[in-house]
Amino acid sequence: MPLSFKEVEQVTQTPNARGKLIAFVFELVQVLAISLAIILPVRYFLVQPFIVKGESMVPNFYDKEYLIIDELSYRFHPPVRGEIVVFRYPEDPSQSFIKRVIGLPGETVEVASGRVKIYNDEQPNGFVLDEESYLGEQATMGTRTLTLQEDEYFVLGDNRGGSLDSRFFGPVKKSLIIGRVWVRGFPFDRWKKFEPPTYSN
Repeated sequence: MPLSFKEVEQVTQTPNARGKLIAFVFELVQVLAISLAIILPVRYFLVQPFIVKGESMVPNFYDKEYLIIDELSYRFHPPVRGEIVVFRYPEDPSQSFIKRVIGLPGETVEVASGRVKIYNDEQPNGFVLDEESYLGEQATMGTRTLTLQEDEYFVLGDNRGGSLDSRFFGPVKKSLIIGRVWVRGFPFDRWKKFEPPTYSN
């Protein structure tokens, strides 16, 4: 018995619809594959999200702020004084800390009388680090003198009266530094791209 016009139309459309579905699925898989090829390297080798926990960087960073960490730059140049870095806590590498780089490899850092003094080859008699641009009138509590090895950094939290940092656990090795804070993405009204401060010393 011959097919009706409607039945013929249904028979001819079904393979076409199936082909479109297969083409759509194939295209979707391609898009996902390309996206993963771009996103995964960026996520694991270039940038990484980080959420601030605690008050050690107040007043410049607050609890639960969302940061983007640049993991690439330190493959080409060492950390710079004043940069904010995320690193693995030397006494428990499963924890990540955020602090500011204060002392560089080969330098001697002296914390005393509420201030930080740096001794290096350029200034063997030392100089007091001018941190007013990010600390205001806040004093640096405690007493500690430490000479850094060629792969070590002295880090401090901006909340000098409430930060667990190199004054207590010592230097941070370069291998423990994950990256530098690049952007604060949230809250949106505090969005900011970070550059190291310019010191007057």
